[in-house]
This record gives sequence, structure tokens and C-alpha cells, in this order.
Amino acid sequence: MDFIIVIALVILSGCFSGLTLGFFSLNLTSLERKMKLGNAQAKKVYPIRKNGNLLLCTLLLGNVAVNSAMAIFLGNIATGLIAGLISTSLIVVFGEIIPQAFFSRNALKFGASSVWLVRIFIFILYPIAFPMAWILNRVLGEELATIWNKKEIEEIIRHHEDADESEIDADEERILLGALAFSDMTADKIATPRPVVYTLSTETVIDKELILTIKEKGFSRIPVSSSANNVDDIKGILLVKDLLAIDMEAGIKVEELVRPDVLFIKEKMRLDDLLNHFLADKKHLACIFDEFGVFQGVVSLEDVIEEILKAEIIDEADKAKDMRAVAARMNKKDLLG
Repeated sequence: MDFIIVIALVILSGCFSGLTLGFFSLNLTSLERKMKLGNAQAKKVYPIRKNGNLLLCTLLLGNVAVNSAMAIFLGNIATGLIAGLISTSLIVVFGEIIPQAFFSRNALKFGASSVWLVRIFIFILYPIAFPMAWILNRVLGEELATIWNKKEIEEIIRHHEDADESEIDADEERILLGALAFSDMTADKIATPRPVVYTLSTETVIDKELILTIKEKGFSRIPVSSSANNVDDIKGILLVKDLLAIDMEAGIKVEELVRPDVLFIKEKMRLDDLLNHFLADKKHLACIFDEFGVFQGVVSLEDVIEEILKAEIIDEADKAKDMRAVAARMNKKDLLG
């Protein structure tokens, strides 16, 4: 009879140990997310797991009680050192290592299938476990939600893309990482610098030569200043499509076609704010100025999207992939004379 009781106690010890590790390896935030996605196992586990301190007190009380009882019954079978060795071996191997190894790898599955058993344990030990859990709730407060910062989320995305079991592919990884990082960047980091910005003045006459130049440049929006000598005074932009219907022999000046469809922003504006401005104002181009009101360059909606996608959007009219690289080469050439 003592042998049968010891075997039963070892099984119970393993249950308590495995359930403790299994249930507490499931954080509430993850369970809530799985529930929203319709996971039936998470719905079963969550009501038990959300009362973390009551669950913890119940399982630990049960485990300690079972292990103590096991030592008593082993004392009837063997004595002294032998009883201690047998008790330790049974608890460590069958009461801890094996059940925890199983539960740690299949925590949600085993947790969902053993909810009924845990409810029985809670019912039996409630008079003792509840006061202890109540004290812990008062002292420690509610269990904190699991929140990851941006760097951690980025590492999670990279890890999932590298894993064979994941549905995230390389393109999705690139876009997700770009979406997480773009709000930390400022407009001046992706802008087309002033030296390579093609501008016109309001007094410029639209003729065939100008049309050919604009065609060669390949830009669809051109910043317009008040005069050729005052590029810092941007009045608006010229949409190249507006040139399609004009009479080039009529001597029309750019000021007649200029539109105020341009944003004026500071060079340190963050890209998420800039994107919101583009969308709210229905504009596609922003002119950047420094703290002294000096024109520094332009940034387009396309530039922001490229930063999110982490890929260059090249169309048939583009003459260069990276205008910032063009400006850097020009500056280097000027410095070398």
C-alpha cells in the first residue's frame, strides 16, 4: 500500500511541477492576443492564468504538500540515508525534470487539457491559497503586461524571417523593419539637397528650350522661387503636367502656372509627421528650410515611401537612383577644384 501511495504522490508531484512551469510560461499578453485571433486553447487557459497569484499559491502548496507526504510514506519503506536518496531521486527525476520538460514544450496544449484538474486543485486548496494570493495581490499588484520596445520587435521580426516555420518572408521583413524605423529619421536625412534641386523663378518665360530642359531633367514637380537670385523665397511648385495645354509662343511666365501645393517644413521634422502632413494636405512635395530660413532641399512623398519600403522607386524618367549621392559627388568635385 505504501508503494502505491508513493507512486501516486510522485505522479501528483509531477503534475504540480509541470503545471506550474507550463502555466507560468504563458504570459497574459500572449494569451490575450491568441484569444483575439480565435485560439480555443487560449480561451480555456486564460480564466485560470489571469488569477496568477491564486494559481501560483495553489500549485506550490500542492507540490510542497505532496513532496512532504512522500517523504513520510518513504519513511515507512526505508529509513535514513536510503529514504533520503530515494525521495530526492523520485522528486528530481519524476517530479521535476520529466514533467517540466514535457510541459515547457507544449505549455498551451497541456494547459488547455488540464484546466479541469487545476480547477479541482484550486477548489481543494482555496481556503489556504486564497488568503496568501490576496496578500500577494495587495503587496505586488496586478501582473504586468509584456510590452516590447522597437528594438525587441525588430529582433523578433528578424528571428521569424530566419525561421523555416515562419510565414514572414524577406520582403515583409524589409518593409516591417522600415515601417518601425522611419519615424526615427528626420527629413534632412532623405532630402534631395539644394545643390541638385532644379528650380525655376516666377519670371521665367516658358518656351521650347525650357520644355526640353524640363523633359531632360525628368521631374514632375519643380520648386518655383520669386527670382533666380533668391532661391530661399519659394513661392510654390510648377506641375509639369500643367505645361501640356499652354501655347509656348504666347510668352507665358512660370508665375501664371505656379501652385501653392508645397509644404514648408523644418529640416529636423520626423518622417512620420511629414507623412501625416502629406496625407492630410494632399501634397507630394515639401521644401526644407533650416533654422535661419535658408532653403536646404526638397523631400517628396515618394522619398518617405522609399524609406518605409527600404527600396528605391525608380521610374522611366529618373536620371539617377540617389540624388544625395549626386550632390556628394558634386561637392567632392568642387572641393578638389
